[in-house]
Amino acid sequence: MTDNIFATSVFFRLQIGGNDLGAFHTCSGMGAQVEMESYAEGGNNGFTWQLPGRVTWSNITLTRPVTADTMKISRWLDQTLRRVEPKDGEIVALKPDLSRIISWQVLGIVPVRWEGPSFDPANSQAALETLEIAHEGLRPS
Repeated sequence: MTDNIFATSVFFRLQIGGNDLGAFHTCSGMGAQVEMESYAEGGNNGFTWQLPGRVTWSNITLTRPVTADTMKISRWLDQTLRRVEPKDGEIVALKPDLSRIISWQVLGIVPVRWEGPSFDPANSQAALETLEIAHEGLRPS
């Protein structure tokens, strides 16, 4: 029997600067964009040169229900916000049985936004926390 190549990842483990910040249920925003510069060459009216410029990386947003790991984020933010210094980390996509699917080394991570849970007894949804990080690049690890 072969492995299902379309395995669904349900958890994303986040580690930053040696701190294991736990598992998250969603991870969005992994991406890069290359800025293109147009250059019109004199005497050549058939096309415009498209030259690659800077690479910009989008912010990554991770979300999960409030768990015991929420304290890990609180402690990490407390330490980090005293002296903001970019640190490398890793995001690992995990199968439901917590085995590794793929992982990315994330370079120069800085926290951008943390949103804590809203507690509403009239709402039956789980209380969620969201962490948004900026970074200097991704590499498969």
